[in-house]
This record gives sequence, structure tokens and C-alpha cells, in this order.
Amino acid sequence: MLAIGAAAAWFVVATTVAFTPTRDHHWRAAYVLIALGIPILVAVFWQSGPWAGMAVLAGAMSILRWPVIYLFRWLRRLASGR
Repeated sequence: MLAIGAAAAWFVVATTVAFTPTRDHHWRAAYVLIALGIPILVAVFWQSGPWAGMAVLAGAMSILRWPVIYLFRWLRRLASGR
């Protein structure tokens, strides 16, 4: 349950960061949130199982949607060979 609590705290921090204005459109905060979120996500998968992990992953992807969109665009560009 500690991992779920850490994930909940991560969501509160991510939402708070989203409300604050920044000059770089939150990219610096997104990098920090990703770096902190990956170990939390792994811990949720490990402690609470795949369904809880998938729920946390979906929530994190909804908060950090632009890095995910850019990742998919980059992977599609790699796959097409451009």
C-alpha cells in the first residue's frame, strides 16, 4: 500500500505543478515527474499487481499527455525510416 500512497502523492504534486505558470511550458517539471514516476510505477506493479499498475500508468499518461504524444510521434518516425 505504500506504493499506492506514493502514486497518490505523485498525482497531487503533478496536479499542483500543472496549475502553476512556467516559461518552459512545464517541460522541466515533466522530466522530474517522469524520473520520479517510473520507480513509483514499478513499485505499484510489484506490490499491487498489474491492474493497479495499469490504472496508475493510465492516470500518469493522462497527466503527462504531451510527452507521451511526442514519444509516439518519435517512435512512428523511427518506424517509417524518416
